[in-house]
Amino acid sequence: MDPSYGAKYAELHAGHWWWRAREAVVVRELDRLRPPGGWRRALDVGCGDGLFFRVLERYAEEVEGVEPDRDLVSPERAADGRIHVRPFDVDFRPGHRYDLMLFLDVLEHIADAESAVAHAAALLEPGGVVLVTVPAFRHLWTTHDDLNRHVTRFTRRRLERLLASALTVERSRYFFRWVHPAKVVQRAMELVRHPEPTPPSVPPGALNDALYGISRVEEAALRHVPVPLGSSILAVARKPAS
Repeated sequence: MDPSYGAKYAELHAGHWWWRAREAVVVRELDRLRPPGGWRRALDVGCGDGLFFRVLERYAEEVEGVEPDRDLVSPERAADGRIHVRPFDVDFRPGHRYDLMLFLDVLEHIADAESAVAHAAALLEPGGVVLVTVPAFRHLWTTHDDLNRHVTRFTRRRLERLLASALTVERSRYFFRWVHPAKVVQRAMELVRHPEPTPPSVPPGALNDALYGISRVEEAALRHVPVPLGSSILAVARKPAS
């Protein structure tokens, strides 16, 4: 991640309408998937400074993370030992398995995403769940992708094929549907203006709240409707129980 972006990430995660709306989508999915009594161990891959831990702690007895960018992990988080500061690859061997794994806008950063999915499957307990979000559609590529050092964006079908290489895909869908046309316009403007990538910021209060509200209303109205577009994709996959 670009260092200037990383320095603002905690502020964006806590306040920006996009991060708040994505969290609401993920939380709803966790509520739906949660087994009786919750999960035993959860792993947040690409966890940054463990900003999502406060949510995961409501669902799992033990919460850990993996973060390859040392600059994103605060000394306090590094000291508590729950974040493995290292790449998520075959050399990551924590000595136990997980019941739940999250890849929240992570797979688009990994050149060999198929190996990452295979390793996730190896670290899952039988019946364990993987919850994934990724950015959608290559034609929505903007300077935001450059800033984040993405290597790709996905279609729903491509993400399903990737997960199905090692897991059983239970469901997938697009979300942030209203953002799709907005990103198309942004992409067109950038092709003309060629701006330098700049870190996002939290919009002014009323605008920020309005965009969050639009996202939440859309999600409530359309989450069961198979709309074939959106700026993000959510997928759930599972390791077979036997």
